[in-house]
Amino acid sequence: MNVTNKVAVITGAGSGIGQAIATELADRGVRGIGLVDRSESVLRVANSINDACNGHVGKAMIGDTTDPAFRKEVFDVLQARYGTPSICIPAAGITRDRLAVKIDKETGKADIYPLELFQQVIDVNLLAPIYWGMEMVARIAEDRLRNGMRRWDPAEGIQGTIIFIGSVSSQGNPGQISYAATKAGLEGAAATLAKEAIYHGVRSAVIHPGFTDTPMVRALGEEYIQKHILPHTQLRRLIRPEEIADAIYFLICNSAVSGELWADAGWHPTA
Repeated sequence: MNVTNKVAVITGAGSGIGQAIATELADRGVRGIGLVDRSESVLRVANSINDACNGHVGKAMIGDTTDPAFRKEVFDVLQARYGTPSICIPAAGITRDRLAVKIDKETGKADIYPLELFQQVIDVNLLAPIYWGMEMVARIAEDRLRNGMRRWDPAEGIQGTIIFIGSVSSQGNPGQISYAATKAGLEGAAATLAKEAIYHGVRSAVIHPGFTDTPMVRALGEEYIQKHILPHTQLRRLIRPEEIADAIYFLICNSAVSGELWADAGWHPTA
């Protein structure tokens, strides 16, 4: 898939991996990018991209990615301004880390991971990305039907690509019961969409980054990073967001690559 003149939508575009892939795609010649984030930092990203491109490539939209009405609004705006998006990278994500079960030494009672926190992580990390991806598939399918096309033919070329942001934590990681579950869940969703959405010419894949230098990872604290991450990483440093963006670009462009790509810098969860 050639990204030149295509339209992309990226959630979590205000920082980290989302910002890095937005910059990468702008440099590669996309016509328009929907930059979605709940933080106003996405306005800065849009201004930076537009200044570099001498045009109006980036469109910042601030809102809650779990809100179906906001999702529809984003696609409506992008479709009217640039055309139907054919690249979707739902990169917004959160962590709410703590042990699944903790024992209070004073009372002897077990404290189980709060259900409301688990639901929050599921909503942001699993349900929202899947529905952003399905929204793009739906828009492409509607466009094809309006143009008298039904089942996709390979001679047409790839019509769209969804790249979900997984994690090495999908293999299991202490303290990340909710985060790991949602990232593992994306594998099943991507595999299913890969089988269904190709009817409309849309591919689906997952990239599993290792510990990347993003605000989410930095929030773990320097002591944790130095003690629990860097000694177990072959590069002995955090992965740069630009390195993950480059890997995502590869996944978008190479239609022969399906399934999952591990960009973990040699880090694996401990036993």
